[in-house]
Amino acid sequence: MDGVSSDAFPSPSDAKHVPKHAPSKGRTRTKAKKGWFRRYWWIFPLVPVVLIIGVAVALYVSYQRITLPEALPPIRSTFLYDRNGDVIASLHGSVDRTIVGLGQISPNLQHAVIATEDAGFYHHPGIDVKGIVSAAWTDLVKHETVVGASTITQQLVKNVYAGQYVEQADGTTEYVVPPRTIKSKIREALLAIKLEHSYTKDQILAKYLNTVYFGHGAYGAEAAAQTYFGKPASELTVLESATLSAVLHAPSLYDPIDSPYDNKFRRDYSLDQMAKYGYITQADADRLKAKPCCGTIPDGQAQIKAPHGSAYFVDYTRQYLMDKYGGAKVYGGGLRVTTSLDMNKQAAALDAVNANLPDTNYNPDAALVSIDTHTGQILAMVGGRNFNKSKLNLATFQGGTGRQAGSSFKAFTLAAAMQENFSLNAYWNGPATITIPDPQCNGPDGPWTPENAGDGEAGTFTLAAATAHSVNTVFAQLVTQLDNGPKDVVDMAHTLGIRSHLDALCSITLGSVAVNPLEMTNAYATLADRGERFRATPLVQVASQSGRVIDDVSQKGKQVIDQNDADLVTYALRGVVTGGTGYTAALADRPVAGKTGTAQDNADAWFCGYTPQIATCVWVGYPEGAKPLLNVMGVPAVYGGTIPAAIWHDYMTEATRGMPVQDFHTPTFVGYDRGPTVTVASPTPSPSSTPSPSSTPSPSPSPSPSPSPSPSPSPSPSPSGTPSPTVAPVVQSGTPQRARAHPHRHR
Repeated sequence: MDGVSSDAFPSPSDAKHVPKHAPSKGRTRTKAKKGWFRRYWWIFPLVPVVLIIGVAVALYVSYQRITLPEALPPIRSTFLYDRNGDVIASLHGSVDRTIVGLGQISPNLQHAVIATEDAGFYHHPGIDVKGIVSAAWTDLVKHETVVGASTITQQLVKNVYAGQYVEQADGTTEYVVPPRTIKSKIREALLAIKLEHSYTKDQILAKYLNTVYFGHGAYGAEAAAQTYFGKPASELTVLESATLSAVLHAPSLYDPIDSPYDNKFRRDYSLDQMAKYGYITQADADRLKAKPCCGTIPDGQAQIKAPHGSAYFVDYTRQYLMDKYGGAKVYGGGLRVTTSLDMNKQAAALDAVNANLPDTNYNPDAALVSIDTHTGQILAMVGGRNFNKSKLNLATFQGGTGRQAGSSFKAFTLAAAMQENFSLNAYWNGPATITIPDPQCNGPDGPWTPENAGDGEAGTFTLAAATAHSVNTVFAQLVTQLDNGPKDVVDMAHTLGIRSHLDALCSITLGSVAVNPLEMTNAYATLADRGERFRATPLVQVASQSGRVIDDVSQKGKQVIDQNDADLVTYALRGVVTGGTGYTAALADRPVAGKTGTAQDNADAWFCGYTPQIATCVWVGYPEGAKPLLNVMGVPAVYGGTIPAAIWHDYMTEATRGMPVQDFHTPTFVGYDRGPTVTVASPTPSPSSTPSPSSTPSPSPSPSPSPSPSPSPSPSPSPSGTPSPTVAPVVQSGTPQRARAHPHRHR
């Protein structure tokens, strides 16, 4: 530039350039260190990678080490023995597991099973990933037992391959299913994958259908088809196939024989699933769902065969075991079950029924249950004529509502009265008909007006005598004077052993409720054992095939009512047999207590009674419904004191033969002083009927009938409740001639 010296602008080469923000000379800058995370951030994404690789390696090693067992789980029959150790029946499905090829199994069943159990069977690798994740969540987070859906392959693995074969003491092996944990789920998944690599899908499906449990003792499709429909698996229809596939979800719940209603619900779901996945049309599904359910065992192919009519007891025991242990264990677990059945008593029971009520096209049927009073063990059970013709067990009315008990239910009203300190020797007015003014007894037509069974039953009675003569009008008053009315009778009946639902109606005192012979016997057994209750049971011991006891089935009794209360009831019920409506049941060599019962219009007739050791109930009626018992075996109208008491007598004569004679305990009457709210004057007793209240009624009946009492309003029954009975000879075909109680005195 002109006029400006070049020295004023030195060049970079002439002088050092100093940055504007450069540190001053003499201060040294320190370099900042990086944080740990900035230096090692790459470790964090590496950890899950390493874990995944580690898990994958572990799973791969486990997969390589896992082997598939070749043997199928053994299926062993369960044997039932009587109390003396003799075999009475075996429970099993097919005798052997029948293996058939997939071509011998109807495509209908294949489609039904796939649609219901595993719709993606032909497309997945053998495992249900979603199910495994759900199982892991359940196990690790909720700490609950693992549940969840499984593929058909996984189910096959669980039922055949995932368990262990444990050697038993007798040298046999038992297949034990693994516990339902996440560990077992992972192991099953690995086995399922290996199975998928070892077999084709069709082979896996065939193995599954040949081994899965279809309920009712049937393992595999062939056994199931024969069990339920009496045909080979190759001939199963769409509807039959849907019925079988319905069972797989829960065999004990959806068995089409034992639970047809529940099976139909699941069967219809199977049909909808088949329509959903294109195996049938929805129109076909709707048409088939309208059909009834389900399947029946063909005549002559029932699995139960037992002597002396004990098939009903065997079937009852089978269901009892099923409820306790499950169908797979009962039909395939090889149990050795000692039952309570006494085969000699069972034979005597059947003979007594057949002798007094021969099997004809027009005769009614009968049921008998006998129980050991000190253990609750069932000694005999007659449930019908022929199990192969009718599976309805009349001793339990399984699936039904039972039958009206009639006056045999008065024993429970009496027990409630004793608990509330009523006196057996208080006098009650017992007219032929009475109107009960208590509003709780009113019906739709107004006040309740019960009547006695016969015109001769009217007058003044002690409570003991009213029991002996089964005076309805006395017990109609008694039920209303209990502290809580009929509810006390309901509670007492349930306390003693009745398990059916009971409505607290005033008429319950006359037996208007429906019950079954088994529970009635159980309740009377509690009275016989002085108020100590043992629940009725068919079991003495349950053991494995090797004889090892696997469950303690013994039970301890429970004192449910006071001993003296029970003894007072027994005292009154002895009068029924020694001089009342149950005269026919008297045994020659030992004391008996019991009660007759006849339902409305003579539709059901009962006799329930006991010695100190054995309680037995007999029911007579028509299985098809409430049909009057008229003109049966020469008896114009069957009451509890006629044919039922005769059957009871004949059975108990044999059942107690050789058994030590025991007497009942003598009760105390002290403190039992309640009577009717309206005082009734005591009639003047005759010189021949003045025993003290503590006297023991004679166990033996008079050898000859006594004259009929006058129908005047003031008869003179003894305070002990043991007046002489009115009897008339009745001759029955096929039975020994014996005095029979007058039918008009037996309700």
